[in-house]
Amino acid sequence: MALFITFEGGEGCGKSVQSRRLYRRLTKAGIPVILTHEPGVTALGKRITRLLKWSKDIKISPMAELLLFNTSRAQLVEEVIRPSLEKGVNVICDRYADSTTAYQGYGRLLDMETVAAANRAGTQGLVPDLTILLDMPVEEGLARKSDKNRDRFETESVNFHRNVREGYLEMAESEPERWLVVVATQSKETIAGIIWQRVSPMLPG
Repeated sequence: MALFITFEGGEGCGKSVQSRRLYRRLTKAGIPVILTHEPGVTALGKRITRLLKWSKDIKISPMAELLLFNTSRAQLVEEVIRPSLEKGVNVICDRYADSTTAYQGYGRLLDMETVAAANRAGTQGLVPDLTILLDMPVEEGLARKSDKNRDRFETESVNFHRNVREGYLEMAESEPERWLVVVATQSKETIAGIIWQRVSPMLPG
């Protein structure tokens, strides 16, 4: 059965780098896999991304953020993720519903039941087989980001990002069978090895 693997973490944690490395490793091994990311892969998602991340002249409320992310997510699940899994193609996704819980729930302080309900609608009940959390101190992650061209989330306060990190760690602790927490201050090679050690036994055959 095809695997659905997601990568999560705060700003600058290196999840995009590691999701690409895992994708390349699976591809090189001849294992069918696609790499996608939230929110901007589908045509709808790309438009929503521009609003959510770069619309500095438009005020977007936390509730609107929650619904926009899940609108994009619903399209991604319908158009990309579920069809791939049904064809036996493994899916790696850079961010998924746990990002919304962390950023809009813990970060924006929205009601958690509301966030959970919106996420259930957006994911249509599709839960990852494995979620990899690349965890690092907030200050180190933000220091990796250029001061130029920071998006709406990267310019949030350190306290906001600390709440996001705390949220991720709480989620991982509450569901250890699904989450793999990796210290993201290690070398890229070390991190990739830890991830492969967890993923390889899950692969068929």
